[in-house]
Amino acid sequence: MRYLQVTLGFAAAMAAAWGARAQEAPLPPPVVALPEVTVSASRVERESMDLPVSIDIVDQRTIREGNPQVNLSEVLGRVPGIAVQNRQNFAQDLQISSRGFGARSAFGVRGVRLIADGIPATMPDGQGQAASFNLSSAQRIEVLRGPFSSLYGNAAGGVVQIFTADGPQQPTLSVNAVAGSHGTWKLGAQYGGQHGPLNLLVDTSRFETDGYRDHSGARRDQANAKLKYDLGSAGTLTFVANTLDQPETADPLGLTAAQVAQNPRQAFAGAYTFNTRKSTTQTQGGLTWDLPLSGVDALHARAYAGDRQVTQYLAIPLAAQAAATSSGGVVDLDRGYSGLGLRWTRNTQWAGRRFTVSAGVDHDRLAEQRRGFVNNNGIAGALKRDEDDEVSNTDVYAQFEWQATERLGVLAGLRHSRVRFDSRDRFVAPGNPDDSGAVNFSRTTPAAGATWRITPALNAYVNAGRGFETPTFAELAYRPSGATGLNFALQPSRSLHRELGIKALTGTNGHLNVALFRIDVRDEIVVNSSTGGRTDFKNASGTRREGVEVAWRQQFAGGFETALAWTRLDARFRESFTSGTPASTVAAGSRLPGVAPSLIYGELVWRDAASGFYAAVEARQSDKVFVNDQNSDAAAGYVVGNLRTGFQQRGKGWRVTEFIRVDNFTDRSYVGSVIVAEANGRFFEPAPGRVFTVGVTVEVSR
Repeated sequence: MRYLQVTLGFAAAMAAAWGARAQEAPLPPPVVALPEVTVSASRVERESMDLPVSIDIVDQRTIREGNPQVNLSEVLGRVPGIAVQNRQNFAQDLQISSRGFGARSAFGVRGVRLIADGIPATMPDGQGQAASFNLSSAQRIEVLRGPFSSLYGNAAGGVVQIFTADGPQQPTLSVNAVAGSHGTWKLGAQYGGQHGPLNLLVDTSRFETDGYRDHSGARRDQANAKLKYDLGSAGTLTFVANTLDQPETADPLGLTAAQVAQNPRQAFAGAYTFNTRKSTTQTQGGLTWDLPLSGVDALHARAYAGDRQVTQYLAIPLAAQAAATSSGGVVDLDRGYSGLGLRWTRNTQWAGRRFTVSAGVDHDRLAEQRRGFVNNNGIAGALKRDEDDEVSNTDVYAQFEWQATERLGVLAGLRHSRVRFDSRDRFVAPGNPDDSGAVNFSRTTPAAGATWRITPALNAYVNAGRGFETPTFAELAYRPSGATGLNFALQPSRSLHRELGIKALTGTNGHLNVALFRIDVRDEIVVNSSTGGRTDFKNASGTRREGVEVAWRQQFAGGFETALAWTRLDARFRESFTSGTPASTVAAGSRLPGVAPSLIYGELVWRDAASGFYAAVEARQSDKVFVNDQNSDAAAGYVVGNLRTGFQQRGKGWRVTEFIRVDNFTDRSYVGSVIVAEANGRFFEPAPGRVFTVGVTVEVSR
């Protein structure tokens, strides 16, 4: 009966919007799908159809239409090869993986490079945060997988780039409001316009939620600004700045399987005992200068700096915190980061064919003061850790694109990366000696690919390349068996990527991409042991990831549209190894934890061009996901469905849009994400049942 009520309510909203369309001003006809233009693979604007890479673009309409625009999980699920698990835990951020890279991350994003308007959101050690991405002001998101990701440096198992939109030509002010289940709401305002040579876009918002689970409330204040100044023959200057303030975000912690079955909304008892929570403040700014040097040469320069402060209270037993080598249960980080980059590009011809070459250098630096305190039942106590950490990278790269013949195109590149870790221990006490140290890692990562145009609407491609992934500072933090000092025995993992694919234009308004890939990794970084708040890591012998990705989008007559993303990924350890204390064996053939063998996203949309009304149904499927290397337990697979509808009214100089969204409309109980290798068996983070969301946006322009 309740499913029928939801369906009838959805139908009633659709009928109301349909009935109102006669009073609305007519809209222009729908935009015909054009070849997608990307910059992530070749570093210059190119049609993705002509590049030998797996890359997908999420456009502005997809980002904004029927979504609250809070998390990347709202839109990246439609990209094959990418798994985005919204933990329903804003204290730990999203869990993003690309072809299995990044799946082991217990907090934040690692193994996938995050970039916003040319500024890295991933630090030099490979650890990144997606919370600072501002979806409300985004123009598009580009998602790159495969070997050309490695041309972005360390820990680039995939690349997710977000680009802020330019301000509209006419000065426009918009305000929006979103409200939904579990005390969730968001208010935002945006202003943009062209003022002579200056283009401006400013967006600000506040988001709050009580959370689906107990002890999971959060508040997030964000602001994002982009100023673009046309210097004429001297090029274009673009300044971007953003802030994030997320105080006292409650952390409900993971649950055991028995606790999930008993009550999936509960928080672990230790979350109350230790008042587990996290506060984050981040401010950053960046400047880019695009300077044409001649008819064929151009320079792109960037500089950025920022500060990120994090205080996190963990649930670690007091007895474990009392150990001489313990870092306590309160993490206090003050991070300053900055970077410079310079790229030269030449667009010319070679042998009478288009030839583009780029070469550049990047230098990025993170300097943090890391302190640890005893978490005395939610109150910071005695100092247990005090160190100054620094990690930096200096990279040089070059790549070229050549249209060798009318049918054959070639893309190739090479990057040399040097990553240095340096730690200065300022907390020396009995049983805890000076653990200062430093280590350097360096790798050269080549990538090459070719595209063959079979017909004007069908291309085939092949590529191959190498990549690497250093440990993060968090993974270097502890040595095995309780020994003191950083774990400098931990080595970067090395990967070899190979891929075959086809790209096709289907009909007059459709795209089909299919990719088959194999990735062999040596020295895969895995959890060795986790106890008493200490998690140490080791290098496993080797892994293999192989699979297929399919992405299809199509517009049909009558206003219908479809989208499909399917990923089949077989990710396994190729050789057995031992880990933990006492040691246990991980058998060859065991699946990589946190990686679903199959992910499917499907969508059917109907639009009325005259009124702007739309209605859509979405479906998501995931296979079961193992929680540790031993594959001793798993989160069950699931299928969930979502509904959304939207409509608009418009007149001269104004527009109002509304949407209604129902996620998990069948009220399915399932686990949305897992905490890989969680020490106490609390692997599971339950997803919410049925969730209602409504939103309205008012735009006024002159």
